[in-house]
Amino acid sequence: MKIFIRESPKEGRLWVSVRDNGRGMDENEAAKAADPFYTTRITRKVGLGIPLFKASAEATDGSFEIRSKKGEGTEIAAMFHTSHIDCLPLGKIEDSIAALIFMNPEMDIEYIHECCSNRFKLDTREIKKVLGDVSISLPEVVDWIKEYVRNGLDELNGGVGNEIS
Repeated sequence: MKIFIRESPKEGRLWVSVRDNGRGMDENEAAKAADPFYTTRITRKVGLGIPLFKASAEATDGSFEIRSKKGEGTEIAAMFHTSHIDCLPLGKIEDSIAALIFMNPEMDIEYIHECCSNRFKLDTREIKKVLGDVSISLPEVVDWIKEYVRNGLDELNGGVGNEIS
């Protein structure tokens, strides 16, 4: 899975994309994916992640698109106008990334975040290589990942973190 975030304060825009290399969707499934009452899952009858992501972007007069190919994976991408009153804050990304890794230790996750000309990258494949036989989902490792992401984002933003939360 690849998560890519690009902030452009000068343009007042934020781009977010999430790409996987999963089973993908055909055109019909991709067209229905933003419908909260459509899901291919059998454990529940609704799917809210994609519809909420789309609604959040569009609420800022932004855009949303989904690209998918059966057998190759899916990418969802959105652009947000950050100065719009309905633009929600990103929140504590380090918590989201840490939770994603903790709950999916077998998944390879690449997280890239850009702002202005700065870039932060986390790749679980590199971390797993260093860890060897130690599980990436151990609480101590997840805590380290959370701190690593927080420090990386602080550096990305010129040393200014989420002091106001």
